[in-house]
Amino acid sequence: MVVTREAEQRKRSIIGPDTEPKMNEGYDQMTRRPSAAEVKAMARNKNAVSDKRVTGASQITVRQSIVPVMLVTILFFLWGFAYGLLDVLNSHFQTTLGVTKAQGAGLSGAYFGAYFLAPLTFAGYIVRRFGYRWTFITGLCIFGVGALMFWPSGVKRSFPGFVGSMFIVGSGLSTLETSANPYIATCGPPRYSDIRLNLSQSFQAIGSVVAPLLAAQVFFKDVNDNSLTSVQYTYLAVACFVFLLAVVFYFAPIPEITDADMADGEEQGREYETGYQDKPLYKQYTLFWGVAAQFCYVGSQVAIANFFINYVQQVKPGTSQSTGSNLLAVAQSLFAIGRFASSLCMKFLKPRQVLWLFNTMILIFIICAITLSGNAGVATLSLVLLFESCIFPTIFTLSLRGLGRHTKRGASFIVSSVCGGAVFPPILGVVADARNTQLAMVIPLVGFIVAWSFPMYLNLFKAEMLDGYSSSKVGIEAGRTLSVVVGGGRLGQSLDEEKSAGRASFHETVSKEELKQ
Repeated sequence: MVVTREAEQRKRSIIGPDTEPKMNEGYDQMTRRPSAAEVKAMARNKNAVSDKRVTGASQITVRQSIVPVMLVTILFFLWGFAYGLLDVLNSHFQTTLGVTKAQGAGLSGAYFGAYFLAPLTFAGYIVRRFGYRWTFITGLCIFGVGALMFWPSGVKRSFPGFVGSMFIVGSGLSTLETSANPYIATCGPPRYSDIRLNLSQSFQAIGSVVAPLLAAQVFFKDVNDNSLTSVQYTYLAVACFVFLLAVVFYFAPIPEITDADMADGEEQGREYETGYQDKPLYKQYTLFWGVAAQFCYVGSQVAIANFFINYVQQVKPGTSQSTGSNLLAVAQSLFAIGRFASSLCMKFLKPRQVLWLFNTMILIFIICAITLSGNAGVATLSLVLLFESCIFPTIFTLSLRGLGRHTKRGASFIVSSVCGGAVFPPILGVVADARNTQLAMVIPLVGFIVAWSFPMYLNLFKAEMLDGYSSSKVGIEAGRTLSVVVGGGRLGQSLDEEKSAGRASFHETVSKEELKQ
């Protein structure tokens, strides 16, 4: 069978390499960036936007980013709410359908397993090929379909049906995360990237706290133990809300930030000593270290949350299930508070320093939780959740630094690492069954040590580069001239020298009026 050149190009586009802009494709457009007014007009464009096109959105200001960031933050609350219902559903199905704890873990496995598949396949492709708006809409629609599937699963009283429905829900949520996390990180001035994502992720933490409380006090209160009606109506309501939100995102002004824009923004950031160099994806070592750290962190976080109540019942014998649930709610509240507190810390400390500090405190308190008992053990494990708060969003934003035209693909890799949540809990469970839950906390300790290595690496070897982003004035400073030499040339080279090297140089003045729009 002869493969034509057109078919090969089409295959490469689907797999991914041809959806990213080549080095010169972005640079050729940088000689004339769209004005702020044009960026504002393009935000209402509902058509797919090529990832190779410079839209000018890399220079979006704080004022321009408020509405889209607020809209996308709703999505963070949404999947926090869905995650918060997982443990409640798990317990309810064990009672109603008579499934074992091991079988009940299949819900979490389906949810987090989707995070491995979707970002690396269709979700990553959609965000690069069609842009953020259509990825948001696609993710919401998949989520809505998964939520609707809970109804026939309830009618048939089929636990495998619920697991399949949860996999579809996880696919939709992971599609949303593949787009929402990098969008928040890049929608606005680069220097506020870490603060933006931490604040938005705070609402994910709030959703995780609100969901089990609503489930206990509203959804499943005074419900027959053999009834699944409450589950069906809960997810029917979720589906209706999600589909309505998809309509909102269709009409909402969503500035499209392409990979070409990210390369453009990185070029502008050179004058702030970011040390940016356009490199192939396989040489982005910081990204891959961040993916490994994120995998181990998320796995450890989920393992602790899943076995928190078991831990409490062991270190405080005689503790009831309801008391353990209340203590878990307190710990999750500390997690939400920590998200806001870490955002405040980043106003005074570098994000890399905050990440190292919080990771270090996690190691200290998880060791204490392994060795202490009684109220002291419960308190130290609760403090682990407090300091877990900023780890995911900060690893995410710092791993994206310097990716340029590979930003969306890099974000897909980081989101896929969330599948660590399907790996660590079963391992902890095996150790807990063989020994005890308190000793089994050694498993998340190992994961946290791997995660801790990432901020150590950043502070020792990447401090100057990351501090350059923290001092960047892109999207902030009005009335200045942006002077950028693209293609790896030196700022002092002449135009003739640049032309002879196959590069381009340009100067552009950003007016105060444009930045205000």
